[in-house]
Amino acid sequence: MTAHIVSRRIAAIHAVTAVLEFLTTSPQARRQHEPGVADFLLGNPHEMPLPGFVDALRHWSVPQNKDWFAYTINDPKARATVATVLRERHNVPFDPNDIFLTNGATGGLTVALGAVVDAGDEVVFISPPWFFYEAYIVGSGGVPVRVQTDLATLDLDVDAIAAAFSPRTRAIIINSPHNPTGKIYPPETLQRLSDVLTAASERYGRPIYLLSDEAYSRIVFDGRPYHSPTDFYPRSFLIYTYGKTLLTPGQRIGYIAMPQTMPDREQMHGALALSQLVSGFAVANALLQHALADVEALSIDIVHLQQKRDRLVEALQGMGYEMHVPEGTFYLLPKSPWVDDRAFADLLLNHDIIVLPGAWVELPGYFRISLTANDEMIERSLPGFAAAWEYARVHTPDVSKK
Repeated sequence: MTAHIVSRRIAAIHAVTAVLEFLTTSPQARRQHEPGVADFLLGNPHEMPLPGFVDALRHWSVPQNKDWFAYTINDPKARATVATVLRERHNVPFDPNDIFLTNGATGGLTVALGAVVDAGDEVVFISPPWFFYEAYIVGSGGVPVRVQTDLATLDLDVDAIAAAFSPRTRAIIINSPHNPTGKIYPPETLQRLSDVLTAASERYGRPIYLLSDEAYSRIVFDGRPYHSPTDFYPRSFLIYTYGKTLLTPGQRIGYIAMPQTMPDREQMHGALALSQLVSGFAVANALLQHALADVEALSIDIVHLQQKRDRLVEALQGMGYEMHVPEGTFYLLPKSPWVDDRAFADLLLNHDIIVLPGAWVELPGYFRISLTANDEMIERSLPGFAAAWEYARVHTPDVSKK
């Protein structure tokens, strides 16, 4: 009889294990902090933090009473701030009691899944995905169901989503603006999605919930409007993190917001509150909750981010790289000149450039560039991108060491 060293649930998440190994032990990971390397791997900061964020932490770190750093689950002032901002942004009323403060969007996803998913329930997610959707679904006891996006338009394939629903479907995770493609899903797509969710819920006699991952909802380019999927479907959770807008991924605060259209709101209040506790106290820390009103008003320079997008798109397309122009987020997704995108990422590493191979986001043949790189890093990388493109045009990848 073979002993199980770890849980079958954890052991089954092979794809995430491979991603973690790449992000921690690959040649790219080992060279991330070398001087002279252009690091486009992850959405990490490459400049000093926003001064206003540092000031807010300094100010609110001074205790105002004996309970300043006591257990703080959903601070009423922070809830009220979020509700006010969402009402202004969506022109839809949000009640402060419908806001649940979490340790980032990852905490929000964990809490929302924990509140509605039972063992064996199916949860649909869109591919190419954020790295860890599948793992979070499995961790909640659910069964991941993958649906490919429309690669021609990068829009949701609503017909394929509808075909994936079954009597066991309990939820769907949508990410807009979408990481890694940068697509913002338009209102007509979101209305069609709402229609098929409503029809499937009625057909199977059980509600299907929409988890709307809106981590990049404030990082939108070219003056485009942003429409939340939660504006179209009543049984939905708006999940947000400040880590992208502030570029502070290591200081984690976010929230779940329920629209007032959510049926059985009072019952769902209790489910979310309990899920916050049993998920490992998945709430934002006290200091960040106290500081939320101040940090809510802050943002990285979106205009500058768009300028970096335009600079890289123009330069790389001029070299011969194929890519679409992202509508939001802070990523580019060029097509690799080699089918083996991991081999091409290794070639770029020879030119002191670190990118994420598309294989790790279920999009082989592409690679992802993070626009959080600073201007000097971008300019320094361009000769290397050009040299790698010219080499790849006349050589096949060397896979002898793989």
